[in-house]
Amino acid sequence: MYTIVFYVIIAIVVFDFTLDRWLDYLNAKNRKSKLPVELQDIYDEEKYQKSIAYDKENSKFELISSFLNFILILCMLFLAGFAFVDQLAGEFTINSIYKALVFFLILGLASDFIHLPFSIYDTFVIEEKFGFNKTTPKTFVLDKLKGWLLSLILGGGFGFVILWFYYKTTNMFWIYAWVLSSFVMIFLAMFYSNIIVPLFNKQEPLEDGELKDAIAKFAQKVGFKLDNIYRIDGSKRSSKANAYFTGLGAKKRIVLYDTLIKELTTNEIVAVLAHEIGHYKRKHTIQGIILSIIQTGITFYLLSLFLSIPELSYALGVSQPSFHIGIIAFGILYSPISLFVGLGLNNLSRKNEYEADAFTKTNFNAEHLISALKKLSINNLSNLTPHPIYVFFHYSHPTLLERIGALRN
Repeated sequence: MYTIVFYVIIAIVVFDFTLDRWLDYLNAKNRKSKLPVELQDIYDEEKYQKSIAYDKENSKFELISSFLNFILILCMLFLAGFAFVDQLAGEFTINSIYKALVFFLILGLASDFIHLPFSIYDTFVIEEKFGFNKTTPKTFVLDKLKGWLLSLILGGGFGFVILWFYYKTTNMFWIYAWVLSSFVMIFLAMFYSNIIVPLFNKQEPLEDGELKDAIAKFAQKVGFKLDNIYRIDGSKRSSKANAYFTGLGAKKRIVLYDTLIKELTTNEIVAVLAHEIGHYKRKHTIQGIILSIIQTGITFYLLSLFLSIPELSYALGVSQPSFHIGIIAFGILYSPISLFVGLGLNNLSRKNEYEADAFTKTNFNAEHLISALKKLSINNLSNLTPHPIYVFFHYSHPTLLERIGALRN
């Protein structure tokens, strides 16, 4: 039985890799030598060729890094690598909870160190080559150290409680894990920008002036109570521009990247924020949290069923079934389900983006939003002609051409 499970796991890993490479091939093949008429005012010829070169560079990098991941996971499966790490963790402690935490710590650190050269190359070679990188070596190192510390404290703490639930209640642990995960999701939705973001970026209230007045005026017009508008030093790491809405209730806030403020006009920024407020007004924020909670509950329930199957651990070369080995096997076996769930969520997300755009069109100005989207595409050297199948699988937003068409019709 466990031999069948092993080969099913191998088949899923191969399928995932093959599917991703096929989608990347379609996307690369769809690069246009000439833009659609509606998009020809975005790039001049030199800038457009640069965007194609940037897309090619990223595609090549993605191919190499994903191939490495593919080879590593196959080696771990065929050479009983997970069993080796399990044995190594067992040399530190015999306590089941601490052994699982050490197991995931070893895997996490090993994976991070293996991928570190790729992260460095992506930041300091590719992003630097195309004029995006603003990250200094000092910032890069500090980000990495802070990331490790957060993972150790938050990830380790969360993992400890989940493991404690499991070894205390076994098959019923999924209910307690679900309640805890739901609480954590809601807490982070409310306080992420207050607690986590300041560890990496400096946030300051937007100064008084034309922009703040224009935002406040629009918020009042649509009945959106907003007391917190912040500027964040996004230029500390990249020249790419962005803005986001975060929080719930009294804790909601709008955060503008300093690069966005620099690149866009006041009306264009208000249009971008109108889009974000549109998500809130159309209940997309609450919808996303509810769907995440439901999905998490179903996933934990399925995990509780799979963990009772010792063949999952046997398939990975471990003679003594355990939570941490079972969760590795489950993670791979769950991949096809995750793929279909992701397709549904992406489709819903694209629908929500259209609705938020429509809110902007109705309550502010469609052309200002179109202008902002075009400028952001230029700023980010976006691929303006992705393959429709690639969009279907990977895009949470409609393409720029689709959004312009919807805004103008």
